[in-house]
Amino acid sequence: MINLSAPDLTQHPPRSMRAKLGGYVHLPRLLDKGRAANANTLGSYQFNSPLDQLFFGFAGINADEFKAQLATGKSDSEMLAWINEKSGRQPFEIKAWSDWVIEVGPGSSDGLAWFAGALKEVAPKREDIRNFADLIDLDDYVSFGGKA
Repeated sequence: MINLSAPDLTQHPPRSMRAKLGGYVHLPRLLDKGRAANANTLGSYQFNSPLDQLFFGFAGINADEFKAQLATGKSDSEMLAWINEKSGRQPFEIKAWSDWVIEVGPGSSDGLAWFAGALKEVAPKREDIRNFADLIDLDDYVSFGGKA
């Protein structure tokens, strides 16, 4: 049985970065990774990854305070209330940010080289993977036995 209050990311992936909470994409995934980091069950996932840092920057919080709030046992909805209080972001800002994040891809030649290398490692024959959300979902799927 999956323990969602302390997910074991050595056994299953976190939620998709496309999953939303309060309009924020990536937040459910970040909650899973933060809880797993607190429980030392993060596996090969990174907490405070570049994508996580995009969220923290937009929300005006930092990784340490986020993890500390999770350590108190807050639910997803309680974490959302805390984030909304700290960030002061309006729904239209959250939607615009989420729409952008879900479509963002590499923005430099170095980023493109990294992206191409990561895709080659996961699914070299896939030509439909165009952004980080696609790549992350595919990597999660393949990492736990799926065939690309």
